[in-house]
Amino acid sequence: MKNKKGMVIDENIKWQDITPGGIVYGGGTSEAVNTGDWRTKKPVFIEGKCKQCLLCTPVCPDMSIPIKDGKRADFNYYFCKGCGICYEVCPFDAIKMENE
Repeated sequence: MKNKKGMVIDENIKWQDITPGGIVYGGGTSEAVNTGDWRTKKPVFIEGKCKQCLLCTPVCPDMSIPIKDGKRADFNYYFCKGCGICYEVCPFDAIKMENE
């Protein structure tokens, strides 16, 4: 997303350069912004226990569980909020929650 002057709005922009409140100049997305930096717990993938059932992938609200070549890959902590939903749905204990 960019401000009125065309500057990219991300976590490195100064507050003085942010678009004034209530004015929208373009669509926003978390694709370019690290949204996973405030979690207190993080899921840890235990690959040896994973059966590739992929039950965890569709329940992740932040799409932090990538699929590569038809198999589940390790977490993308850039977006993960540490909600633990993936941990709750995993029937094989292939995910554990740890303090951040």
